Amino acid sequence: MTSLTPYSDVNAVLHDFEEHIQAILGGQFIGIYVYGSLAVGDFDTNGSDIDFAVVTDGEINDECFVALDTMHRQFAESGSRWAEKIEAAYLPRGALNHSAPTSARYPQLEKGRGFAREPLEIGWPFQRHTLREYAVIVSGPDPRTLIDPVPLEDMRRAAVAIIAGWLDQAHHDPDWLTWVRHREAQAFVVLTLCRILAVLGSGEIASKPAAAHWAQTMLGPRWTALIERALAGQHIEGNAPDSDVDDTISLIEYVLSEIS
Repeated sequence: MTSLTPYSDVNAVLHDFEEHIQAILGGQFIGIYVYGSLAVGDFDTNGSDIDFAVVTDGEINDECFVALDTMHRQFAESGSRWAEKIEAAYLPRGALNHSAPTSARYPQLEKGRGFAREPLEIGWPFQRHTLREYAVIVSGPDPRTLIDPVPLEDMRRAAVAIIAGWLDQAHHDPDWLTWVRHREAQAFVVLTLCRILAVLGSGEIASKPAAAHWAQTMLGPRWTALIERALAGQHIEGNAPDSDVDDTISLIEYVLSEIS
């Protein structure tokens, strides 16, 4: 068995999915690629997900969709420690070079939600860049032969949309404010802002610790302690202090002004 990652149990899961997906898709299967934290170097066995994309030759029909849904349901009920840590997207080759999300819907599995046909996320340019430049190849051709280079402007536009959306929610959506008060959510927002700044500043997708250090260096002491607490709070339950929530919203406003 090929050692894809430093984690033998993760490798076993990926090879198992590869075998079942190839059997379902047959000649439609092009490749399976790991992205997310496993690809960029900040995978945490206690909290990270296993993210992979399957590239297909054309759209998946209803019969294959049902078979894939059954496969994912069976794994979710398998008792594996990774049973609730799988996020997957099944994308036709032609969709890989969309410069931004479209109205088209593709089979996707998101943690906490079922397998469904959904549009690509607003952050698709970042995912596309990660797939092209950093993906772990489970099976298939080099992703650079499938995906064109992603212009930095595509990522900047996506970043503005993401951050502007957060700022609007901070001012108008009580449910979002309730969510961001959770320490894990607050840390996620802060570290995502750091990663956005890092990739727009350097053109490279960095791990969360590396991006946090880069942002601390570039932003200066105003945000240093907030970023340190976000790194420490990624997998901590409970609520963040009100002061950290207020500072997080201020950081959202600052980063949006910087990249706009």
